[in-house]
Formats: sequence, C-alpha cells, structure tokens
Amino acid sequence: MTDQSWQALARLGLPALPLAFVALPLYMVWPHHVATNFGVSLGLLGGLLFVVRLLDGVLDPLIGHAVDGLLAKGASTLLRRCLLAAVVLALSFLWLFFPQWLLGNTLTMEALLVLLSVLLLCAYLAYSFLNIALQAWGAGIAGDRTERSRLVGWREGLGLLGVISASVVPGLWGLPVLVTVFVLLLALGLWAWWWAPRPSLVTAVNTDALWRQLLQPWGHANFRRLLQVFMLNGIASAVPATLILFFVQDRLQMSTAQTTLFVAAYFIAAALSMPLWLRAMARWDLRRCWLWGMGLAIAVFIWTLALGAGDELSFLTICVLSGVALGSDLIAPGALLNGLLQRPDAPSSPPGAYFGWWQVASKFNLALAAGVSLPLLQALGYASGAQDAPALLALSLVYGLLPCVLKAMAWLLLFQSDSHFNAAEVAP
Repeated sequence: MTDQSWQALARLGLPALPLAFVALPLYMVWPHHVATNFGVSLGLLGGLLFVVRLLDGVLDPLIGHAVDGLLAKGASTLLRRCLLAAVVLALSFLWLFFPQWLLGNTLTMEALLVLLSVLLLCAYLAYSFLNIALQAWGAGIAGDRTERSRLVGWREGLGLLGVISASVVPGLWGLPVLVTVFVLLLALGLWAWWWAPRPSLVTAVNTDALWRQLLQPWGHANFRRLLQVFMLNGIASAVPATLILFFVQDRLQMSTAQTTLFVAAYFIAAALSMPLWLRAMARWDLRRCWLWGMGLAIAVFIWTLALGAGDELSFLTICVLSGVALGSDLIAPGALLNGLLQRPDAPSSPPGAYFGWWQVASKFNLALAAGVSLPLLQALGYASGAQDAPALLALSLVYGLLPCVLKAMAWLLLFQSDSHFNAAEVAP
C-alpha cells in the first residue's frame, strides 16, 4: 500500500463503521427485543438464530468466490453490487425490529417466525457480502506487517466507533432513531469506499474451478490453525454479548440505560486501547500480544461469577478491562490472516475464498453462542425476568464461566502455535 495517509486509511476503514453498527443490534439487542415484546421463547429464538446463522455461514464461501469474480472485473463492478446489498441490508434491518410495519399488528406466531427467518437470512447475507468484499479489498493492498496492522487497526477502530454508537443510540433515543442513523452511516460508508485506494493486484477467477478454489484454503495448514483459535476465541466473546441484557437486568437488577453505559464503556475502552496494542505489536509479535490480551480477558471476566444485584461499579470495571483486552482481538487475527495471504509461499487462491471461510467462522461463532446459550439457560430453568436463586446461578455460570473456559482453550491453541504464526509476520 503506497498511500498510508490518515485520509486514505479512513476511507478504507469507514465502511466498517455502519457494518459494525448493524451487527451489534442484531446479536445483542434484537433477541432481547423479540423475546420481550413478541413473546418468543428463548429456546425457540435460540434455535431460529442458530439455523439462520448456520445457513448464512454455509453460503459465505460462495459469497467469497463471487466477490473474487466481481473484483476481477474491476473495483467499480464490485462496488455497484455492494450498493444493492446495502439496500437489502437496510430494509431487512428495519423490518426485523418493526415486523408489524410490513404485515400489520395482527401477526400470528407462525407468520412472525417465518417473516423473521426470511428477514434474518436477507440481512445476514447482505452483511456478509459487504464484509467479505471490504476485507478482500484490504487484503489486495500490499504492505508489510506494520502497514497491515495500521489498515486493520483503522478498520477495526472505526468499526468500534460504530459499535459504540449502536450501543448508545437505542437506549437513549429508541429503535426508530437506531434504524435512521444506520441508513445514514451506510450511505456515508459506501461513499468513502468509492473514493478509497483500490487493490493494485486482482487475481482472475476461473469459474470452471469453483469448488477447487473454495476448498483450497483448507490445504493451508497455518490458515487452519489460525481459524481454530479464531473460532474458539470468537465463541467466547459471542456468548456474553448475546446474554448481556439478560445478565444486567436480571442478575445485576439494573436498567436499560445502565446497560447502555456498560456496553459503551466496554467498546470505548477497546477503542482507546488499540493505539497501545498497535505500538506493542510493532515492537513485539502479533501472536504474543494476542496471548496477552486473551490472558487479561480471562483474569478479568471470571469475576462476573461473584457479582450480584447492585454491583454497578464492579461490573463497570470488568467491562473497561475486558474492553482493553478486546483491542488485541480486533487487530491480531485479521493482521495475522493478511500476513498469511501475502507470504511468498502462500497458496495462490484469491483472498475472497479465505475471507469467505473466515466469515463462516464468525457466523458459526454467533450461531453457537445463541443456539447453545439460550436453550441451555432455558433447560437450566432460567427465563427472561426470573429472580429465583437457581435461575440466577445458571445465568451467571453461562454468562461468566463458559466464556472463560472457551477463551482458555483458545489461548492454549495459540500458545502451541509459536513458529507457525510468527512466520506470517515477516514482511514480504
């Protein structure tokens, strides 16, 4: 990448802001909204999210292949398809929160579930297309370890700004304002993307070798190792993100406005920590810094098991320190993947194939988080609004202990992959 000015980096990263803005409400706010306002049970809601996210994830490699083909035809061709995907995403997002605006106020439960399933699938597919296209675009811009880290840092930093905004807007101004702000941010992101630096090298796609190209990333041993760590660590983060509204309102006995404060503090701390993580990663290696971040997250988050009603300051402290740890999660995996793809000995598969599978992993993380944690809570006797001791204990264990166990497993896998990932950081 020749242009490392802040303006160029901002244009490359700005589309991540609306994508992150829409992602947080879909997996954090929407399940609680549907369960509370439409009477959908946690088990049924968890099953719906699991099936839709899993189906969406299975299609991501095909989306990655399509992105490669469009990029081979020219950046403008890809961007025009991104505009169409953005329209689908905006409409789906609107109707997911306000399905009565589409079919009226007399929705039966069966009709509601069918409608929500279709809208969720449309929203996720459009989101996946935009996200994979953005990542493949960045991977096509050459650079050494420092440049890759800066590009990922700007993209994830602006994404964090979107997450922070999405965590604050619904609690302060409501869901209609949330939808309006998202549409405006999406238009701004697409405008910036059009004027961003363009990939210097684009690999032509052989449409006759579709499945060979889709499966080629699985022949890359280091990619498989990195994906395993990424998935375990991602599931560990997705479980508390799915359950935070239930935990704060039922276990801590706090309001929606206070939930907004906690979520905002978490992501603000992550955003402020990213420059420090970037400096650390420039001095040391990406893998080592990621290990430090995971260790900090485990050491801090395990204390949620000791929290009870009214422990506002303690939970706020946990959110801030966990946010600091999140900074490493946001930079290291993407930078390591870009490094793997730009090594001289890397397979020649187009980047969209890799990011398609990477997106599958992200979706599978969210699918498992909702598909396992919500039915598990129901099986353990918890329901939204429960206040009996066994139900609250089950909520604390699933919210606090399960993520720490999963993140510890990810830490161990990353620790055992010393030479494999460090080799990916050598500048080309």
